Amino acid sequence: MRTALQSKTHIQSNENNQVEISHPQRKTKLHKIYARTAAENLLYRNFVAENLNEKWLTDVTEFKYENGDKMYLSAILDLKDKSVISYVIGHRNDNQLAFATFDTAIQKYPDAKPLFHSDHGYQYTSKVFRAKLDVAGMTQSMSRADCCIDNGPMEAF
Repeated sequence: MRTALQSKTHIQSNENNQVEISHPQRKTKLHKIYARTAAENLLYRNFVAENLNEKWLTDVTEFKYENGDKMYLSAILDLKDKSVISYVIGHRNDNQLAFATFDTAIQKYPDAKPLFHSDHGYQYTSKVFRAKLDVAGMTQSMSRADCCIDNGPMEAF
């Protein structure tokens, strides 16, 4: 059941991906968000590609050092020959890591228009990432939620 105070809360978003939340008797807060979008699973576990740059898979893998620190490897794999198209290593698993990996792949293969398959990671569901794919002329495909086998070759990388 909503209280009178809850029913007066207003949430609005602006063009800068910021959400304005106003509460009665409280200051207005701005929260930066990344709107998320999911894509259909177009790969359907068809892990065979007839040509290079036909199907690309991506994921971020976490590695832990003995001292407890973490390292993240973001990579893009071509399904034709299982070659690594691009990779970036970082100490944070954030959007910039995935974006840099994608940007490197586009610089290496500017004419490539593969089916681009990933899991539902927040990096790949962001509207910014979707826009990058659209500009590059690529079609996005995503594994079903919580079904890592749909991205099997990348998960095994």
